[in-house]
Amino acid sequence: MPGIQSPSAAISQNPRLSFRSSISSHDFLICNILSHGGDSRLHVGLSSRRKLSLQCRHSDYRQRFGASDKTSYPGNSSFTPDVAVAVEPLPPRVFVGYSIYKGKAALTVEPKTPEFTLLESGAYKLSREGSVTLQFAPAAAVREYDWGRKQVFSLSVVEIATLIGLGAGDSCEFFHDPFKGRSDEGKVRKVLKVEPLKDGSGHFFYISVQNKMTNADENIYIPVTKAEFTVLKSAFNFILPYLVGWHAYADTIRPEISQRTNNGYSGSGGDF
Repeated sequence: MPGIQSPSAAISQNPRLSFRSSISSHDFLICNILSHGGDSRLHVGLSSRRKLSLQCRHSDYRQRFGASDKTSYPGNSSFTPDVAVAVEPLPPRVFVGYSIYKGKAALTVEPKTPEFTLLESGAYKLSREGSVTLQFAPAAAVREYDWGRKQVFSLSVVEIATLIGLGAGDSCEFFHDPFKGRSDEGKVRKVLKVEPLKDGSGHFFYISVQNKMTNADENIYIPVTKAEFTVLKSAFNFILPYLVGWHAYADTIRPEISQRTNNGYSGSGGDF
């Protein structure tokens, strides 16, 4: 019959399909292609009494994931294949940082990921920008640091950009109040200063934390050489687009989507 592919041809084209019994020439073959989860399957029926079954081989998926999905297809409640579900594993979490150790203090720099909110449309929207956390720890002994007394300062994307733009003789200063806009506003005051060293060999990072709730007043400073500051600037330049979520947007760009968008608008970007 024109337009109907023989079972043997189907097997030769798809090595994962195998028939458990043969088909005689007088049997009438009815084939329905069912699609579920992006995977097409063949539902076979015969007008004669001879029974024919079709098996999808997914042993490799079972061995890898050890799970199966028994789904009843609409209009074919009796057809319930045992098919493994290939679920992509979540990528492992990775922790990174850059540390500088000096005689009187240590400094560790770590990025913090941005946050996204799921909208009703199924899209994601950036709800909070990422940041870079600076952790200062005073020295407790030779090559030992008291991380129990560490002071933390979180840099916003604008503050990160300010540090990137610093020249050899430039300085900057940031003020933070962790409780700003709340009842405890003004009780904790943090100041971060970055100023050039007098000999021109780099900058020093200085943090001052005044905590009225615990009567604590902590001051830590650490010199940072030109090379170390260059490493920081390079890392800041790299991570900045990720902190504002632009990497997530770039991952959604597809040629077919861009083509549909361009077809709906014939003008060029220069018109705006």
